[in-house]
Amino acid sequence: MTRLSWTALVLLMSILQGPGSSNSGHDCSRNGNSNKNNFMDIRNCFKQKKSSVVVDSFYGNINGTNYWGQTKVNCIVFVETNGTELENYTRKIQDTWPKIKNNSNILKLHISKWHIDQRVHMYVLYGTFCNDTQLNFPDQGENCSFNTTDTELCHIRCINTDTVCKNSAYGKEECSTMAPNLQNEYIIDINSTTTNCINCNNPVKKPEEKKVLNTTLSEKGGEIIPANAAKLMNDMSNLAANINGSSAEISVGEGVKGVLVKETHKDEVEEVLFAYQSPNDSINIIDNTETLKTFSRAVMLPKEAFDKAIAQNVSIPFAALFRFINMAKDEKNSTVLGNEVLAIEMGAAIANLTDKINIVFTNMTYRGIPSCHSWNGQGSQPNWTSDGCVTNVTKHGITCQCSHLTFFAILMTPLNETISDSDFKNLTIITQVGCGLSMFFLAIVLFMHFLSRRIKATNATKILINLVCALFLLNLTFLVNNYVANLNNSVGCKIMAALMHYFMLATFTWFAAQAFHLCLSLYTGGKIAIHRYILKIAITSWILPSVIGIVLLCIGKYGEQVISYQNTGNAADRVMMCWITDNSVHLIINIGYYALVFLFTFTTFIIMMSWLCCLRNVKGAKAKGEQSSINILSVMGLCFMLGITWGFAFFAYGVFQVPALYLFTILNSFQGFFLFVYYYKTSRMLPPASDEKSSSVSNITDKTSLSSFTNPYSNWLS
Repeated sequence: MTRLSWTALVLLMSILQGPGSSNSGHDCSRNGNSNKNNFMDIRNCFKQKKSSVVVDSFYGNINGTNYWGQTKVNCIVFVETNGTELENYTRKIQDTWPKIKNNSNILKLHISKWHIDQRVHMYVLYGTFCNDTQLNFPDQGENCSFNTTDTELCHIRCINTDTVCKNSAYGKEECSTMAPNLQNEYIIDINSTTTNCINCNNPVKKPEEKKVLNTTLSEKGGEIIPANAAKLMNDMSNLAANINGSSAEISVGEGVKGVLVKETHKDEVEEVLFAYQSPNDSINIIDNTETLKTFSRAVMLPKEAFDKAIAQNVSIPFAALFRFINMAKDEKNSTVLGNEVLAIEMGAAIANLTDKINIVFTNMTYRGIPSCHSWNGQGSQPNWTSDGCVTNVTKHGITCQCSHLTFFAILMTPLNETISDSDFKNLTIITQVGCGLSMFFLAIVLFMHFLSRRIKATNATKILINLVCALFLLNLTFLVNNYVANLNNSVGCKIMAALMHYFMLATFTWFAAQAFHLCLSLYTGGKIAIHRYILKIAITSWILPSVIGIVLLCIGKYGEQVISYQNTGNAADRVMMCWITDNSVHLIINIGYYALVFLFTFTTFIIMMSWLCCLRNVKGAKAKGEQSSINILSVMGLCFMLGITWGFAFFAYGVFQVPALYLFTILNSFQGFFLFVYYYKTSRMLPPASDEKSSSVSNITDKTSLSSFTNPYSNWLS
């Protein structure tokens, strides 16, 4: 090769960290007629142990050993100064080729992030007398740090991209005035005597192209159908094969946006970072982890995931991230943080990752305990599970670390904000012991009533026995509820929740029935002349709650509920329960229903207390100590018989929450005992009667209920 009169000659010799090989032997005529293969082969040239790029008036590459007789340069690449031909090719090809811009004899080298990731060492030759003899300069290796070597009028500039540009900050102000095609590059002034690198590579990138898919995902109510979302993600492999660029923004109707990034070179896959600021924003592709901190939502997909996909022989390595707003809820009606469900697809089954997928939500306002869950896309409804995901909650945000690809969401569990760990455990113990104690006395009542069936029961006694049955079954279902919930049987859990809810509503209804009977007895003087009176009360008290329970069961409002008392996400800090999964239904049905019952029973309680005071004055004075005992027992008996103690739940808010809950659990623990005392005292007042006299006995006891049966406490210590 003879001496060449070049205005500028740039020689870039690539020394990669690690072995590389290429059999590239492509030749290229110097008439500027290059083709696409030349641009593709440049990647192989840069992966040689030692490669070179020469700036001339054309693009091309040549094997230095075969054609120039070079022993130190395996591949020589020619680059056109101020060339524009690269603009006709994809972003991947443009990023692979270095560029030289000559502006008033000031040479500037343009490289991409790809060169920095490959840790390329570039030797730039410029001047008027540069020839092939300069190719034999000594390699400086890792000591290359913007050094200059002069040979006559040929200058050699050594550039280590790993140190010169890697840590440079994005120059937003400097780069905003440049042409759009230059706003993703690193620019180095070759003529400068000091190290310099202008970073115009915006770390926040928009996808290269946009696609709108004509697919229906939502139903009439506006909710996204989960099965349709799963089908969409399964079609991502076909979509990846049909996009021209390396990335695409995908829109699928309202509330569904996604980004697909593909890697055409399997040996160069790296981690992929996604981020967006709000649910309505487009999803961006991010270059570095530092930039992720500026977004409220981020997804980090590790290189290991790509490696596993390639190992399964996917044709094109790709990663697709989709965001679904307002997806239909699961059977448990779980609350999803931000109502955002994310899905990741790579065209292969990816699991057991050691380098986990990170999903980060920061600067989020929420109430409750967040827990990361996933769904495998099977079934018509999401079946969220925490398996394979770890939840890390800090003061800055929530991070989900998951070892597999699928649909992801952060589910919120209501938080017992003012209940400490110790209080929660104490209340749990008191409740379990109290339920057991109450069931014991209620069982005695039922046993005593069974033995005394030769005595004709009064209307008041019949109502009391029904109340005892409802309360006994409520305590029983409550004690076995947690055991059923831990069986992980959704059908069994729904049935258990429906049964416990039914017996609770039935208990409330029998409280109201007791109050109604007392008021009616007081009004009629014990002469209740309603035909089939008890039958009508029983049908109302047992059937009405069943209608409510059946309706809620049919519309899917029962299921598994997690009660957490610490913000840790650990299984040990959670209690499983089969109950109503919709908080709105709980407030309307349970709280609203008992509020009406409480209003009625508390009014009856006030009326009965007034009547007791009048009765005491009529009977005359007794011993003070005896009167005190009678008053206390009378009040407590009425409270438990009418369910007044359940009203403490209304005060379980704010600073009164813990004291109210302790009072509620302790007092209701004695409900069975006081009902037992009530039944025992009333049963002693009635003598045995034959069947022939049963009708008259019933009338007599109802007639005298104001003085004897309805208020047995007035005769207690007589």
